[in-house]
Amino acid sequence: MCKRVQFYLFQSMALVPYVENPLPALSKLHNSSAQFRFANRDLRLAQDWKKLGVAAVVWDAAVVMCMYLELGRVELKGKKAIELGAGTGLVGIVAALLGARVTITDREPALDFLSANVKANLPPDSQQSVVVSELTWGEGLERYPAGGFDVVLGADIIYLEDTFLPLLETLEHLSSDATVVLLACKLRYERDTNFLGMLKQRFTVEEVHYDKQRDIHLYKACKLTRRRDL
Repeated sequence: MCKRVQFYLFQSMALVPYVENPLPALSKLHNSSAQFRFANRDLRLAQDWKKLGVAAVVWDAAVVMCMYLELGRVELKGKKAIELGAGTGLVGIVAALLGARVTITDREPALDFLSANVKANLPPDSQQSVVVSELTWGEGLERYPAGGFDVVLGADIIYLEDTFLPLLETLEHLSSDATVVLLACKLRYERDTNFLGMLKQRFTVEEVHYDKQRDIHLYKACKLTRRRDL
């Protein structure tokens, strides 16, 4: 059964078909919405597992990321941020509520759903600071300014090996030497750890938080400055 569940959860880049699943641990993902309180606001995120699969549910990594952002250890106010593989948009919404100007991205089939969550959970004065945009990793990167973001956010986007190189390419394109990349993830398989090894070849990487209850690791990465020959 576990192998069957794995197949349906991770067979494609974020957007997968729904298969009814009896595992109690996944039952909360079938709810039509998930409620949270972040940045002094009550948030209600729509979920649609049957239509969009893993792209349309709130995963623990997103919750832990938001908790970390609330601690204020990464400056967001007035900063230009981008969220990759946003899904429901929770992380990007919270970043906007904390003062960032946020580009919230996912693949094209998820954008209407994502936009609806943003509109439903941001007050009118904050909606002007958010743009929802299509981004498939490694494709059409010229539409986004090279090194143009202060903060890059990704929650539970490290799970499919075929996406690792495009994701690394995307992170490099979006980041300048001053950019802070935050990645929240659950290390489910050896390949996930392998991705961190690949990331360390291009970025300095440190684990800045671990949520033991949810088994979520949060990593901070900064682009390596290439050594210049004298």
